[in-house]
Amino acid sequence: MSTKTIPEEFLDLFEKRAYGHLATIMPDGHPQVTPVWVDYDGEYILVNTSRGRQKDRNMQRCPQVTLEIQDPDNPYRYLEVRGVVAGATEEAAVAHIDKLAKKYTGAEKYPWLAPGEVRVIYKIKPERVIPH
Repeated sequence: MSTKTIPEEFLDLFEKRAYGHLATIMPDGHPQVTPVWVDYDGEYILVNTSRGRQKDRNMQRCPQVTLEIQDPDNPYRYLEVRGVVAGATEEAAVAHIDKLAKKYTGAEKYPWLAPGEVRVIYKIKPERVIPH
């Protein structure tokens, strides 16, 4: 059964170190899939990336995305989220990637931030959520 919201019984995936697999569309129409760290603010799924990366360019051009988030404790339990990019911001993006780094790596700060790197938070609005 699909919905437009994240089912309550799957919200724990956003508290765990559950990796997402983000599918975006390349200019030639092929899908491009990238493992990503994920966050949820109660309305949007948040994905943080660097400006200029392929997924950044793809989402700027084509806002339709699909995200699969798998339970690290049970690989047969996962969410498929089909959605649309509802916005993007560079504001507080470094603080956000630091928060995600703490969750996923235990580090207080994102350890791979390059000098001059610009981070961006993409807000993905779920349009169809399929729990498995």
